[in-house]
Amino acid sequence: MDASVATQSSGAVTARRGGRLGTLAVMAVTAAIIVAVAVFVNQPSASAGDLTEVTLSGSATGAAPTVGQPAPDFTATTVDGKAVRLSDLKGRPVWLTFGASWCQPCRAENPDIKATAEKHAAEGLVVLAVFISEDDAAVRDYADRVGLGYLKVADPTTTIASQYRILGIPTHYFIDSTGVLRSMKIGSLDIAAMEQGIGAIER
Repeated sequence: MDASVATQSSGAVTARRGGRLGTLAVMAVTAAIIVAVAVFVNQPSASAGDLTEVTLSGSATGAAPTVGQPAPDFTATTVDGKAVRLSDLKGRPVWLTFGASWCQPCRAENPDIKATAEKHAAEGLVVLAVFISEDDAAVRDYADRVGLGYLKVADPTTTIASQYRILGIPTHYFIDSTGVLRSMKIGSLDIAAMEQGIGAIER
């Protein structure tokens, strides 16, 4: 083999090795980004079966919810006709949850939300559930059938959901008694995860 052929062969091997190393580097960076995003949103290990994607029609106004910052304020009317403003709940820990009666993962976790809410009611916990893309009548009918006693707000035009930049439901925000968002979790929660979220806001 003459020197020029040997040089070309060596160059091809080096190029292949470089290509493989480049591919591995890209895969490593991609994996790191995925892990970072999961940590950022504090998302439990959710599968596609416990999160329902949503399409929002409202405007994303104001600052996005950020852990360590005051939770975005909003005013709404419960399905029972009572005015509620998030900032008026200061002084009590608040579990703000977004879901819908048409969302299977939301329906599946509601018995655990109900039980956990009742367990912590004496400690002052407020559970405020926002039902997106449905009206008061639909939410009332569902809540009466399954016995949901906590605060419920219908969000038929996804105004509140848009303000909170909801990408899928269920999504949960745990807000301490000073109104600061302490954690947010995307996807269905088991009781242990619910207790963890409440533990971060009950002092």
